[in-house]
Amino acid sequence: MASEDITKLAESLAKTKVGGGQLSFKGRSLKLNTAEDAEEVIKQIEEFDGLEALRLEGNTVGVEAAKVIAKALEKKSELKRCHWSDMFTGRLRSEIPPALISLGDALITAGAQLVELDLSDNAFGPDGVRGFEALLKSPTCYTLQELKLNNCGMGIGGGKILAAALKECHRKSSAQGKPLALKIFVAGRNRLENDGATALAEAFGIIGTLEEVHMPQNGINHPGITALAQAFAINPLLKVINLNDNTFTEKGPHTLKALRQIEVINFGDCLVRSKGAVAIADAVKEGLHKLKELNMSFCEIKRDAALTVAEAIEDKAELERLDLNGNCLGEEGCEQLQEILEGFNMTSVLGSLSDDEGEEEEDEDEEEEEEEEEEEEQQQLKERGHGEQESLTPKKIIDSQDSTPVPSPPVDVATFLAFPSPEKLLRLGPKCSVLIAQQTDTSDVEKVATTLLRISSVFKDEAPVKAAVHETTDALMRKAFTSATFNSDAFITSLLIHMGLLKSEEKIKAVPSLYGILMTLNHMVQQDYFPKSLAPVLSAFVTKPNRALDSCSFARHMLLQTLHQL
Repeated sequence: MASEDITKLAESLAKTKVGGGQLSFKGRSLKLNTAEDAEEVIKQIEEFDGLEALRLEGNTVGVEAAKVIAKALEKKSELKRCHWSDMFTGRLRSEIPPALISLGDALITAGAQLVELDLSDNAFGPDGVRGFEALLKSPTCYTLQELKLNNCGMGIGGGKILAAALKECHRKSSAQGKPLALKIFVAGRNRLENDGATALAEAFGIIGTLEEVHMPQNGINHPGITALAQAFAINPLLKVINLNDNTFTEKGPHTLKALRQIEVINFGDCLVRSKGAVAIADAVKEGLHKLKELNMSFCEIKRDAALTVAEAIEDKAELERLDLNGNCLGEEGCEQLQEILEGFNMTSVLGSLSDDEGEEEEDEDEEEEEEEEEEEEQQQLKERGHGEQESLTPKKIIDSQDSTPVPSPPVDVATFLAFPSPEKLLRLGPKCSVLIAQQTDTSDVEKVATTLLRISSVFKDEAPVKAAVHETTDALMRKAFTSATFNSDAFITSLLIHMGLLKSEEKIKAVPSLYGILMTLNHMVQQDYFPKSLAPVLSAFVTKPNRALDSCSFARHMLLQTLHQL
């Protein structure tokens, strides 16, 4: 390590904050690769008597440095809080699990009793969860009250591993007479989807002591929301529920009635729609007397339903904020909403309505769309083997005695592209890649872009699905890029517009999540058919600040890392 680097490191460490049992290296941008790099950090840890909290956020810790830091922590039995978010910046995904294992083993060896563990903003993916799985199952976490894993790219696989570890921790701690009493759980922006959310819901139901649950932007819809709602109902101390930017209708909110301690409900951008809003209003009206904040912004709620919500808060003396912005009230509806609140002397709680979408004509479109979504959700449940439990009739029960298996309905390319799902792609069979490529007109760049987006939308970390997505993408894009009539530049432009990364004169709705297409592009750009001249264009747009990209930081990081290496 050069002398000037050591000088810079010493200067940075001189700013280290110490006090109240806390040692903080937060935001120092320390690059700790080797044991030598970490010498000063180790010294500070070793010399700190009564260390209760260690902050390593905003630095980057490599495998070797993690091992020697871990060695220093083996004697810190009083450590209670690990603030370890954003401490693997620029690291390869493969480096993070061993680093976490070293640090976790050190805490177990020390006999520490953790109260808080924060690993947010570390793009470690499903494999990273394995890195602290043993720690979660150990006596060190029997006392855990706050677990924060925001924006880690865990995916469905990571969510399942995490759920199993939490259940095991509860089982072991209960056997010792002191059950795990987790209070705060944070796991937003992790692409948990229904399966990951359902697994965690089972763990929540067993734990039963949660006070705050934050799971925004996870691609969860009705099945996952229903499982979470059932778990919330048996966590009577819940004060905060944040499910922002997931999807559900009127089916989840009914369990809110059982939550007497609830203070904050954030269902913003959840496609609650009017039926869901009325269901929530009903729950609010019948109880929730401690409610302080209700967020149902950008949920496609019509005027009458919004007014029903306003009427429901009449006796909520603790309410501080009601957010109904970005819905479909219209000018008259906004005025009526304000009049209702004026009658309760509660206008001060109403948030801005500046992004109201304007009143829409009541028609059958919304009902038809909801019916289509419900049919698709029911189909997904059946494909997972749970659908039969949803609607058993006496006839079905009798028929179920027949041992003859019921064949799955056939799937063709048109059905898959109309309503994409991982199960449908797999059921297309081994020739799915050839079939989709054959039926796509590659002279139409718009058609190729939308087909690629539909294929990538079903991407999962599970091996069969990932392989099917990759093979289908390769067949389609190899055919396109090798065609003399295919305009690669126009294709990239169209793709970026549909991803919401480039504006268009035409009104084109961006895809709801970029995770699948980013992970698919990460594979695609490494193939021999991909024109390397397009890499700088992709890199430029994926690097730009964008809310949709921020919610997929793990996939974004993977793609940028790959593009940089081309």
